[in-house]
Amino acid sequence: MVDYSKWKDIEISDDEDETHPNIDTGSLFRWRHQARLERMEEKKKETDEHVKIKSQNNKKLSETKQKLAEAEKSGATNMDELQKALKQLEKEAEQITNKEEEMKKKEKSTPWNVDTISNPGFTKTVINKNLPRQLTENLTDEQREENMRKFIKENEKLLKKFGMLRRYDDSKKFLQDHNQLVCEETANYLVIWCINLEMEEKHDLMEHVAHQTICMQYILELSRELSVDPRACVSSFFTKIQVAMESYKESFDDELRQFKIRIEKRAKEKIAEALAQEEAEREAERQARLGPGGLDPQEVFEELPEELQKCFNERNIPLLQETIAKMPKEEAAYHMKRCVDAGLWVPEAKQDEESADATPNSTPTPAANLDVD
Repeated sequence: MVDYSKWKDIEISDDEDETHPNIDTGSLFRWRHQARLERMEEKKKETDEHVKIKSQNNKKLSETKQKLAEAEKSGATNMDELQKALKQLEKEAEQITNKEEEMKKKEKSTPWNVDTISNPGFTKTVINKNLPRQLTENLTDEQREENMRKFIKENEKLLKKFGMLRRYDDSKKFLQDHNQLVCEETANYLVIWCINLEMEEKHDLMEHVAHQTICMQYILELSRELSVDPRACVSSFFTKIQVAMESYKESFDDELRQFKIRIEKRAKEKIAEALAQEEAEREAERQARLGPGGLDPQEVFEELPEELQKCFNERNIPLLQETIAKMPKEEAAYHMKRCVDAGLWVPEAKQDEESADATPNSTPTPAANLDVD
């Protein structure tokens, strides 16, 4: 049976000298960046598809109106059909317009990104710019990992406490009291924690921590767009999210929902990777213990009759000889030949090759791996 417990108790410890195997910090930075690019690409595809549909509808409308005008002049008999088609196209045009308004509304309410950062409503946010922004974009993966290890060692208890908060006022005060947490390392730690919780099948707790993760990522996004230290953006974010319009909150919830989907996908991938590694390690161990005849001693032992298993467990050669002598010759030869091929039984060097067929009269020499318990 595969032991799954090794993946259900994964935790980042503050007393480890090296990065925990599950942190995979360098990949994490790239994964988060890739996820953002994928969301942007999906949004672009949706916009392009809308523009295409709108263009097609406008073209059909124009053509139908022209045909209807020509039909009225010529007194054609298909007037009703053309009028029906025109009404349907006008209805579709209205739906397209409504969808376009919804897209514009959603775009306008999307908080703190490249497209919305210059909106008039946003410029009213007061930011303390006395704190210079700490740039980390030029750090190598190794430097980021080293910073991550040091940060976790110094702040893990505070990070876990922040991850368990839910009320905006509590989170705001906590970050203001512990402003060293307002950084990329906190966002990365929370993402890792979410993945671990999902792998442990603690779905509700994962969703709780995911909410705090998105809050931190929004603060960092605001910091990047305004080129100020993220600590200067804490009060602004929580004030805005608490008094935001419904559409703004819907945008936040949508980002949170998409984040949880990505966490679930990544957790499944990591479990699959761990299982594949486990299987590869088991196969490597199996190959390493194969006997001279290419058989696995563990598999051969498990297929032996109980009386023969007892002989090998006790390393009792006289008992083995006695047991073999009592067995039918063909059956004894079959099992003893497999024991030789698996390395469980090594015939004496003086015996010729034929004696390795493991007949009941053979005199065995114990193998080094005789004990296969």
